Amino acid sequence: MTRVALAFSGGLDTTVCVPLLEEEYGYDEVIGVTVDVGQPESEFEEAEETAEALGLDLHVVDAKAEFADLCFDAVRANATYQGYPLGTALARPVIAEAILEVALEEDCDAVAHGCTGKGNDQLRFEAVWRGSDLEVIAPVRELGLTREWEIDYAAEKDLPVEAGDGGVWSIDTNIWSRAVEGGELENPDYVPPEDIYEWTAEPEGETTIEVTFEEGVPVAVDGEEMGPVELIQHLNEYAGGYGVGRTDVMEDRMLGLKVRENYEHPAATVLLTAHSALEDLVLTKGERSFKTGIEQEWSEKAYQGLVFAPLMDALDAFIAETQDVVTGSATVKVSGGNCRVVARDSEYAVYSEEMASFNTADVAGIAQEDATGVAKYHGLQERLANAVSEDVSDRELAADGAGADDAEGTDGVTTDTDE
Repeated sequence: MTRVALAFSGGLDTTVCVPLLEEEYGYDEVIGVTVDVGQPESEFEEAEETAEALGLDLHVVDAKAEFADLCFDAVRANATYQGYPLGTALARPVIAEAILEVALEEDCDAVAHGCTGKGNDQLRFEAVWRGSDLEVIAPVRELGLTREWEIDYAAEKDLPVEAGDGGVWSIDTNIWSRAVEGGELENPDYVPPEDIYEWTAEPEGETTIEVTFEEGVPVAVDGEEMGPVELIQHLNEYAGGYGVGRTDVMEDRMLGLKVRENYEHPAATVLLTAHSALEDLVLTKGERSFKTGIEQEWSEKAYQGLVFAPLMDALDAFIAETQDVVTGSATVKVSGGNCRVVARDSEYAVYSEEMASFNTADVAGIAQEDATGVAKYHGLQERLANAVSEDVSDRELAADGAGADDAEGTDGVTTDTDE
């Protein structure tokens, strides 16, 4: 008996995959796997009802804790892609790993997904699955299916499925972000209606939120300690109530397509803003500058779904080294849909109020006048380079006979007299 494990949501794509895997690919049994990374309860109900109607054996795996840990790794890496916090991209490898584990436990011969050949998720799933000996199947991509064809096929087969949200929007939700695309949103000039948002209210009012970190990991909000999942869910509701965490972006996908995406991510916005502010207080200039490149590479790899790549281990090692001192708190003000830092505190601060004060004459035994020599040398090479360039230009003009009168007396180029 041949068996395949299918990433199953109960939506149109994955539902039509069930009979296709049996009829077109010849599998004797299809096992559905739904992975919980914080979707609404209604999505699990839909998956269970559809699976029951199809006679599909459905496995539901709770991976919220694993996903929340990865989200906090993203916080330590200050990870964003083209201006928004990564959400769907972080969830896909976690989901793929959970599905693969079920497939191996159930002695499956293959794993399958319902992704099209245009998006990122096919690559993220398969980056994990192709490390196994199981066959990887993508019916929608391999058979070149369109949404219209799937709808007609579902009607012909009397499959228990709807296009989702009336077929208007395509929505992906997890505890870290809520992504909305499709429909009229595919037009970059279309102003989205307020009803596409669920996590964020119309911006009004303001409040402050203090986030406490231990070695770069958020552990408390306004003095109340919380576990990762609880902390994220709390901030989504609390900060979202002030309109914080909306992004409307033209996103460049891995396959070269440019698409419009709308995201909601209140908790991610607050935590990334607070974490970055705390790092500014405790890390040296060199660490902050170098870490920016590390963060960019971490974000790119995460966007590609390659969180298990050997390079990520190396990047994580550097990040972990910097986070030893990222312990303390940062306070942000959320107002009018914006989130900005208003205070930060840490015992590891690379900062001295006494040294920075304008009311202090000396700094650690260094008198102000000691900076005079530094000021004289600062920019010296640049001034010399500019003087040489001007001198060469003047001589070239004189040789051409142009501007000769103006060029007279310019042999001696003067520079600042400090030297």
